[in-house]
Amino acid sequence: MKIGFAVPVSGSWATPENMKRIARRAEELGYHEVWAFQRLLYPVGNPMGPMYRSVRDPVVALSYLAGVTDRVRLGVAVLNLPFVSPALMAKQLATLQDVSGGRLDVGLGLGWLPEEFRASGVPMERRGRRAEEYVELLRRLWTDDVVEHRGEFYELPPVHQDPKPVSAPPILMGGTAPVALRRAGRIADGWISPSRADLATIDEQITIVKDAAREAGRDPATLRFVCRGVTRAQADDTALLTGAYEKIRADVAALGEKGVTEVFHDLNFDPEIGNPDADPAESMRRAEEALDALAPGRS
Repeated sequence: MKIGFAVPVSGSWATPENMKRIARRAEELGYHEVWAFQRLLYPVGNPMGPMYRSVRDPVVALSYLAGVTDRVRLGVAVLNLPFVSPALMAKQLATLQDVSGGRLDVGLGLGWLPEEFRASGVPMERRGRRAEEYVELLRRLWTDDVVEHRGEFYELPPVHQDPKPVSAPPILMGGTAPVALRRAGRIADGWISPSRADLATIDEQITIVKDAAREAGRDPATLRFVCRGVTRAQADDTALLTGAYEKIRADVAALGEKGVTEVFHDLNFDPEIGNPDADPAESMRRAEEALDALAPGRS
């Protein structure tokens, strides 16, 4: 089991200095990866919660952290692919892959907030088919000398996009609907659970992904299964990855038995931390306590 930790990207604690402190400390403690997430807009009056109200751009944040760390991997869970063209995303992520020394993991999602689609000038319909064409184009832009494409959603004349990344970053996909899980098994390098996933039944979702991979002629043993832990040390301890630190560590081990290969602890989704009105000093105190208590190798 590989353990990661989310950097501050949501709320009042999401300052450049705090991002750097958490990322560097995670690297010192032996964490496998630090993670960010995306929220493009927050519609006025929307009830989805304070953790979405004030969010940093994850590609820019991870590019900054690439320059202040040396070993820890850098992940985004997730970028909503419809909001930018595949050519632009391929260019940005190829550059981030190289400036980080090949440490990038790309989580992709389909998006779900109607206002973000309207602001981006793209329809919500046929998001799944769009995603499959999009992922194909990303990989071709990262590897092929000349790319020419005429598809249902995107068109490219014969073009070069250089420089190529030193290695193509792994693509992980989100989603919980059976069709999304099967898509991850067919075309992605792994699957990332969402913040509201029922972790008690995550093995059922993993099975769907693996079955789809096997049916597509792929080896399911090569896939990664990444679990976002919405970690709250003081929350109801009946839920996985909440409660006392000792229990959270035991929950991580239990998730490994369900097929999860990686867990990352994400305090951005704690409404007392990932909140624009929270006390940033208290948020950092709690985060650094959790970072130390949940570090790999702690018992």
